[in-house]
Amino acid sequence: MVTGKLFATSDLHLRHGDNREIVERIQPESASDWLIVAGDVAEREADIRWGLELLAGRFERVIWVPGNHELWTQSADPVQLRGEKRYRHLVDRCRELGVLTPEDPFPTWSGAGGPAVVAPLFLLYDYTFRPEGTTTKEEALAVARDAGVVCTDEYLLHPEPYGGLDEWCRDRVAYSAGRLDECDPDIPLILVNHWPLVREPTRVLHYPEFAQWCGTELTADWHRRYRTAAVIYGHLHIPRLTHYDGVPFVEVSLGYPREWKSRKREPVVPRQILPWPEAS
Repeated sequence: MVTGKLFATSDLHLRHGDNREIVERIQPESASDWLIVAGDVAEREADIRWGLELLAGRFERVIWVPGNHELWTQSADPVQLRGEKRYRHLVDRCRELGVLTPEDPFPTWSGAGGPAVVAPLFLLYDYTFRPEGTTTKEEALAVARDAGVVCTDEYLLHPEPYGGLDEWCRDRVAYSAGRLDECDPDIPLILVNHWPLVREPTRVLHYPEFAQWCGTELTADWHRRYRTAAVIYGHLHIPRLTHYDGVPFVEVSLGYPREWKSRKREPVVPRQILPWPEAS
């Protein structure tokens, strides 16, 4: 009998003690459960490692994709690597823990609700989710600065050796599309990325100028282009289920304590993905 469930979470932000307590309480329901961690575990390498090591010791398999916070280079972090070198360093640390990354072979979930190939992606953003009335990255950034809405990435997320985050994004999109093109079209995919693959989830942002740091138009058709069972993402700190072209998009973020404490219900961490809760 096939057992086990596939769960997902993101935006754990472990520098906050209240979030750390939630993560310490995360337990699988069975020894066969898998967990997707869709980015923003923490900023400092020591905290990232603490969280992933804890979870990897509890779940049969943990799959991680980076968010923007893992890629920040902060003065308080002993690891001062920047850009691509920091990302590759974190991939190496994950492999030491047995955690799968976007650089590893895509695993196939064969438990309840499967089979499905879990495809962890690292795609970044390219400033194409622009404010209305703007046509260039420079115009979009100017509008954001005038509104007082500038993502911290502009100061702490370095694109080296690329000329900019948009260039790094385009490279990651091309690399990831090539890998997805090689997948068996008869097995559905669960696409995992920290940033949403389509712009629609950003329409509810309180500050619409922030959308330009939330994804790329280059992936707008991926949920149709590939046989997609679900898209898993985080980043927006708006946990919810939506559907686009009949495909479920699940934001699985925890977010900051001030955010989840303001809601009427307790945060769902982690969230069950397969089998779909409605059918279980």
